[in-house]
Amino acid sequence: PLKLSQRYIDDYASDLKNLNVLPATANPQVSKTMPLIIQFIEGLIQKGYAYAAQNGDVYFRVTKDEDYGRLSNRKLDGMQAGARIEVGEQKEHPMDFALWKAAKEGEIFWESPWGKGRPGWHIECSAMNLAELGEQIDIHGGGNDLIFPHHENEIAQTESYTGKEFSRYWIHNGMLQLGGEKMSKSLGNIVSIKEFLSTRSADVMRMLVLNGTYRAPLLFNDDTLDAAERNVERLKSALKPASVSATGYNSDALSSSIESAKKNFTEAMDNDFNTAGAVASLFELSKVINTARDNSATNEQLKPAQDTFKELINVLGLKLEDKQGSSEKDAQVNALIAERNEARKNKQWKRSDEIRDQLKEMGVTIEDSKDGTTWKWS
Repeated sequence: PLKLSQRYIDDYASDLKNLNVLPATANPQVSKTMPLIIQFIEGLIQKGYAYAAQNGDVYFRVTKDEDYGRLSNRKLDGMQAGARIEVGEQKEHPMDFALWKAAKEGEIFWESPWGKGRPGWHIECSAMNLAELGEQIDIHGGGNDLIFPHHENEIAQTESYTGKEFSRYWIHNGMLQLGGEKMSKSLGNIVSIKEFLSTRSADVMRMLVLNGTYRAPLLFNDDTLDAAERNVERLKSALKPASVSATGYNSDALSSSIESAKKNFTEAMDNDFNTAGAVASLFELSKVINTARDNSATNEQLKPAQDTFKELINVLGLKLEDKQGSSEKDAQVNALIAERNEARKNKQWKRSDEIRDQLKEMGVTIEDSKDGTTWKWS
């Protein structure tokens, strides 16, 4: 089991890196936190919040916690109505949850004061939190499907153990939906990150998420992904250099747009992580930069606004990098563009169109302007 979990840990770390997610400061593991988990459970038993059953299980006593259910706005009486004690369980109350489970034949186990067993799902998170972050934390995140019972139980056991408020803020995100249904292994409608990145860039995934509200469901389909890809391309335009023939531009609009973009971006992010509003401020800044470039702004004049733009997209983890080809392929593209330019010069429009189509099939996007032809891998 530990070798299997390490494989998933490695895959997870690789996926995060490929999505341009910065690595965490610490990556605790349950198997390496076992002494604290056992100490945590012993402390809850000593305080009267937990009890050991004769079969080697240990349960949290929900009736001892007067605030149980406050995160999910549930009352214990209402929960009890639909709860039942499974065969083999030795609970005092149907809603009591497991802190330690006695090992079944063939299962991985650790030695404990209650015999061979393994920790319950909820206690693992509380113990790792305590080990890495201390008794109190500022923000606890997770999917909205974890509010009850997982996060409710984390609060109950942690606050009963420490006597302090566990987390100041709870931030729950909506589910990713494919075809109107939540993505889940049980439904078999999973698209892996590796599969996604084989056809789309990490920026597209980020843009899809950033354009929504984190608490709301997120629709994952070709239409929403295409829209996200178009938005990424729109933002990329702000990073283009000035025209080689640029003569200069009244840069007052550029200067004022820098402060405006920072202000609007910060206000949006401070408003419950309104990332869609933050992205809107980037589009506004991009529009001003592109207008200035079209009106002959020099690279020197564009630089302050583009530096601010880079600073803000970095906050959102966007790279906005064009796809890279090999030097051999780049040379081939340059040769075809040179041939196309010659054909256009000689008014050989059919040959010019043939080369454009050939470049498109190669995955190359070209753009003609008064200053010549530019291209990029699409």
